[in-house]
This record gives sequence, structure tokens and C-alpha cells, in this order.
Amino acid sequence: MSADLLSDWTRAARLRAALNVMLVGAPSILIAGAAGWRFGGIGWAIALALLSAAVVALAAARAAGVLDRAGLVRRLDAREPGLEDSAELLVAETALTPLQQLQRDRIERRIVAIDPETLIDRWSRRRIAVAWTIGAVGVASLLLWPDSQPAPPPLAPAAEGSVAAPGVPRLTGQRVRIVPPAYTGLPPRYSDRLDIRAPAGSRIEWTLAFAPQPVRAELALVGGQRLPLAPGDAGWTGSLRLDRPLLYRVVAQGMRGTPPPHRLDPIADAPPQVRAIEPAQGLVLVRPGQRSWRVVFEATDDYAVAPTARFAITLAQGDGENVSFSERSLIVRGSGSAKRKRFTADLNLAAYGLQQGGDLVVQITVADTRSPSPHIVRGPGVILRWPPKPAELADGLDMMSKRVMPAYFRSQRQIIIDTEALIKERRKLSAEAFLEKSDTIGVDQRLLRLRYGQFVGMEAEETPKPPLPIAERDGDKPSEPEHHDGDGHDHGAAPESPVFGSLGDVTAEFGHTHDESEAATLLDPDTRAMLKLALDEMWQAELNLRSGKPEAALPFENRALNYIKKIQQATRIYLPRVGAQLPPVDMSRRMTGKREGIASRSAALTRFAIDDAVPAEAWRTLAGPGPIDFAALERWLRTNSARVRDPLAVLAAIDAARTAPDSSQARARLRDQLWRVLTRPPAQVRRRGDGGALGQRYTRGLR
Repeated sequence: MSADLLSDWTRAARLRAALNVMLVGAPSILIAGAAGWRFGGIGWAIALALLSAAVVALAAARAAGVLDRAGLVRRLDAREPGLEDSAELLVAETALTPLQQLQRDRIERRIVAIDPETLIDRWSRRRIAVAWTIGAVGVASLLLWPDSQPAPPPLAPAAEGSVAAPGVPRLTGQRVRIVPPAYTGLPPRYSDRLDIRAPAGSRIEWTLAFAPQPVRAELALVGGQRLPLAPGDAGWTGSLRLDRPLLYRVVAQGMRGTPPPHRLDPIADAPPQVRAIEPAQGLVLVRPGQRSWRVVFEATDDYAVAPTARFAITLAQGDGENVSFSERSLIVRGSGSAKRKRFTADLNLAAYGLQQGGDLVVQITVADTRSPSPHIVRGPGVILRWPPKPAELADGLDMMSKRVMPAYFRSQRQIIIDTEALIKERRKLSAEAFLEKSDTIGVDQRLLRLRYGQFVGMEAEETPKPPLPIAERDGDKPSEPEHHDGDGHDHGAAPESPVFGSLGDVTAEFGHTHDESEAATLLDPDTRAMLKLALDEMWQAELNLRSGKPEAALPFENRALNYIKKIQQATRIYLPRVGAQLPPVDMSRRMTGKREGIASRSAALTRFAIDDAVPAEAWRTLAGPGPIDFAALERWLRTNSARVRDPLAVLAAIDAARTAPDSSQARARLRDQLWRVLTRPPAQVRRRGDGGALGQRYTRGLR
């Protein structure tokens, strides 16, 4: 059988099969269109109808495609007994045996007498009738079902306070519909007042009535913007999106006087609040035999918390400079209501690799459902600590024994990491930014060097230094450093003056020395020498970093780190039990009354700079009859509205003073509002009393 003959035999049957499917599925198209129009408008109706039509067309094409060559053979064998189940021989593409060829010749003579109409299926009348009945009932139900939303309330009487006059339009009715953003989950509501307070991003829709009808009406926003109103069957309508505080008036053409202003206050969406439920403390210790750790956080929001949160899990393992960090993330689904959710995670300690001497830190990151930019909040962190083995105490020594260096020796590696990162970012930074970052790392290196220096008796370099000698200013290094009275150094007693407390070494008892092992951490000589080498390397690294040459500083930083690692491998470091170190006593100045060289302890007073020059100037001008720059005042208010408690009250006072510039009451009200927004000066320094006659005599005696 040729392809043309096959197409002729199956064309009518395919058409009937497709029409059957289309007639059965057509009511579904009508139902989808009616549902879209009922709940979403004409746009949704067209979209859903086209989608349903595409599905029905796909089903019809699939039903027609069943009648291919194999389908035709099955249908001929089932409906024509005279073909003796040999219709497949008519479409065979392979060579036939003599017996098969003889059978094919026989059925070819018989198939000529068969009418192709016998292959067409009957109409699916029952299915079509049931489908159209269901479709008619569904469409009628969707179109005639009463609206789930209640009918809008009638217009409320206006309270503008205007007096009716013939031919003068005035506001007689008002209704405001507030549609909050979808993410809040709040339903639309109506208000019969023109002062509106709604969530930020809400759509505000006005319906207003005037008598008599004006030619044009609008909402005049304080600041110059105008929102025209459109007339309709229910009244004059208009809408806007509420994103910032606004003042507006309802104005109609021909209206007399100035209507009162009304407020539009947006309610800002607050970020979520997060607190740790379990554990209740921020730091907990591992219990003996503990294998898992339960962490529970609770998040609350004014509208809704996102259904999932991210746990940042950090493992800190090691001590000293050999601390290693690894971080993982875990997405946790919360449970509870939309406004209050709890996020729980059971952490397997073995899976996260927590060992003795390590910390497991968990911190949660939660978001709310605000659209388009949700608030993302990082909550508090909780720590699970596995304490290290306790250090053994030294026997026979009246000192403390520590096997590790103090917390000071933990940041040299970070300085190296920062330096390497700065070198990689050189091409992306300007010369000024690069020098600033290099100088910042140099400051960190300096602070670390000073902390290390405390263990070899080095001072903090924070005391003021005297001027350099002339020889040193010229570049020549003096043979001996110059000393001054009151510089914090112990210079010994004057040879001619008596020494108070000569029974002992007063300096050793009350003072301090600079590079003596008895006054510093008790390190063994080799460790002290190695620590001094590390300090020298740090000094060279600091010098290059402060000069903007991090590449040259990196080798010195690495050598300093190597020295620190060797110091950490020392067996023990002993710290003496000493009290506070008092400054040295200059015995030559005691009981003499000399005050030369003593720095003043009084705090220097700096003049308070007023940042709010615009409102401050306006506040001073309002005390008299002078003119006010209202435009500059409004610009300042728009810029600083975030820190003003009630910006609309200030804006209303500005508008009232602009409308009636000669009104003393309006100017006084604006002056009161500006006083509330001015930055308060710092507390004034009060002069101490002179103590009366006795105090004055004492002061004169000191002079």
C-alpha cells in the first residue's frame, strides 16, 4: 500500500478522532476563561483560555496520531473479516515468501471493495453531552457566584470644615481604600478618614465626592507635586503608592480658601528579631560522652519570617598560630507560625570533626518576606567548646606555669594574610587607597610588636617624647640618649640630696626598669634572644608597610612568624606573680613644691559645631519678623527625615507658616517644632566653686 493510499484511508478517521477530543475538551476552555475573568480580570481570562486551548489541541493531535500505519492494520483486521488478519501484508516493506505473496494478491482484490468510511469512529455523543453540561454549569457558577469581597462602604461625610456657598465646590464625601503589599499578608481595608497610616509600599485609593461638581479636582502634595483625580460613577478617584511621609490637600477648581492638610504616614517594615533558645548561654562545654549538639533559634517578624534559614557552622581547631578554621553552611526549615518560627538543628560532633581543644561556633542568618529586598539579619552565635587538657604545674616554683603563649601571639599569621591579599589587590586600588591599607596593616604590626615587647621589658612607646637633640635633628646619632626629668626613666637619686628609705633599693621596690629579666616575663635566655630577633623582623616589616611597600615587608613578616613558632615550642614559660607597676619616684623633687614640667591634666575643650545650620538659622529668624527660606528648610527636612521623630508635624508647621507668613501663632508653632529637631549641645562644663574665703586664702598660698 502506497503512502498516498494510506493517507486517503486514514484522513477521515483522523479528523473524526481529533474532532471528538476537541468537542469533549472545549468546555474546559470556557471554564478556564471564566475563572480567569472572575478572579483576575480580562488578562487572566485570555491567558488561561489560551493555555487550556493549547492543552486540548495537543490531546487532539495525539488522538489523531494513533491512526498511523500500525493503527490502520489493527483497525482493518478488527473490522474486516474478509482480510483474514492479513492486512499487515499490504504494508510490508520486506520481501515476501511465495505463500505470503499469494495471500497479499487475494486481499488486495478484496480491499478494493471496502469503503474507507467504515474505519471512522462514531461520535462520542455521551461524552460530549456530559462535558458540555459540566462546562455550562461551571461557567454559570463562576459568572453568577456572588463576589467574595464585600461591597465598598458608602462615602463618609467630609469633615473639611468648609462653608457651603452657591456655585462653590466643596468636599462632601470621602472613602479611602488601603491595599497593603502582598508580602504582608494583610487584606485590603477601607478608611473613612483622610489621614492614613499604612504599611510602606501600600496602594492608597481615594474616592471623593464634591457638590457642586467641579471641572477639575486633584490632590495637592505639600512640596509642589499634584495628583489629578478622575471623575467616575462612584465619584472622583485617584491613587498612589505610599513610600515616604506626605502631606496633601484635596483641591477642586473654584474652591475658596485653603483646605486643611492631611497626613500619609508609612509604617516601615522592621527587620526580624533573632534570639537563641538552646543553649541558653553563649558558651557551653562538651559533656562527657556527648555525640550531638542541639541548637535552637527563634525568629520573629512584624509580618512573616522566611521559611528557611542558614546556619553558618565554623570549626576552630588548634592553638596559638596553628589554629585552623573550616566553615560549613546548613539550610534549616523553620516550624511555627508565619510571624514566629523556630529553627532547630541537631549537629553530629563527629561529622563536623570537633576534637579536644576545639570550638564549634554556630550563627544563624534569617530573612523576612519583604519584597523586593528582604531584610537579612545575622543572629547571635553560640559556641560549643571542648576544653584542652589541663597544663601541669611546675613543682617547687612560686609561679604560674603555662604551656602556651598568651593570646598576644595569635595575629602574626593574619598580618601575613592581609599583606598577601593587599599585594593581589594592587591593580584594583588607587595609589592613595593602596598606601592607606598598607599603613593600616603597618599599624597592626606595630601593635603586635609592642605586645611582644612587653615580654622583654620594652615600653609601649605611647608616652610623649622630648624634642630631639640638635645633633640628631641634623642626622647624626648622639652617642648617648638624652634623659629628662619626668620622662618615666629611673635616673637615680641626686648625689647631694638625701635618699629616703635607704635601707633598701627604692628603685627596685617601687620603680621599674627597661630591659631587666626580673621586671619582665621570666623567659630563658635562648627564648628571650629569639623573641628579640622576632621583634627586629617585625620592626623592619612595620617600616616597609608604613612606607607603602608590602612586598618588601612580607619576608620580614614570615621570618618573624618562624621565630614565633620556635618560641611556642619552648617547654615552659613562667610568669611572675607581681602587682601593678607604679611610675618611678623622683626623689630630688619630693617636698619641694616645684611644678615645672608637669603636664596639665585638664581636658581641652573643643568648640561644638552645629550640623543643623538650616533649622538653627530658621529658629533664630522666627524670633523676629524676618523672612524664612522655606525651600531650604523643606530640603533639609527631606534629607534628615529619618532622624526626626515626626517629620509630618514639622512639614505641617512649615506649610502653615508659608500660608500665613504674618501669623505670629504659625511662626511660634514652627519655632517650637524646630526646637525639637535641633541637635542638643553637649553638657556644659561647670566651674568649680572657689571654696569661699578659706579656699581663696589657700589658693593664694599655693601661688
